[in-house]
Amino acid sequence: MSKRIQKRDATLSKQRIITHAVELFSQKGYASASMDELARRSDLNKAMVFYYFKNKKGLYEAVMREVLLEIQKSILEENKNYNTPQEELESFIRTYAKFAFTHPYLPSLLLKELSDSGAVIHEMLFISMRQLFALFCDILKRGEEKGCFREVQPMVVYFMVLGTLNLMVTTHSLRLKASQLDDIKVDTCANCSSEEIAAYVLDNIERIIHKEISQ
Repeated sequence: MSKRIQKRDATLSKQRIITHAVELFSQKGYASASMDELARRSDLNKAMVFYYFKNKKGLYEAVMREVLLEIQKSILEENKNYNTPQEELESFIRTYAKFAFTHPYLPSLLLKELSDSGAVIHEMLFISMRQLFALFCDILKRGEEKGCFREVQPMVVYFMVLGTLNLMVTTHSLRLKASQLDDIKVDTCANCSSEEIAAYVLDNIERIIHKEISQ
């Protein structure tokens, strides 16, 4: 077997492991995810999994880098079309919303690990998220410098955006069931599209950060 074929097979095997690991971690969380089950889902033996990833922690770090790098790339690519902080903020929120709704494992994974994992995983998760957070902070900072955004606490606003969008994705089935109950008379937004939810989030975030310019 040539080195080129071996390299191609190794790349495919690693990607297969990561793909199934994303699904497994999002369903069961870090602590409950079994490497035996991952090997079965990946159709590889467990020794092969540990050959590419030394341990579960290393695999988890690879999964988080893969997922968050993908969304970051999507936002950066989309933001090439815009020139102002306001447009870039809107693009950030709409792009993240679209990605989260089409890749529901992402919000599920983030919320599960932030809510019930130990300190080590919390640290790993925040480290993996830092580039996405840095991108968000950069948009807010440039908006402040240009005089169109007021000074805010970036982390609070960041979690307001991502927290709302992540929860809207992960609670969709519950909100759908609630909307079908006769005793529930309020709108659960069960049929809201990602675009509608993103627009609502953007509108409310702008109320917080928008700086009125004196005439």
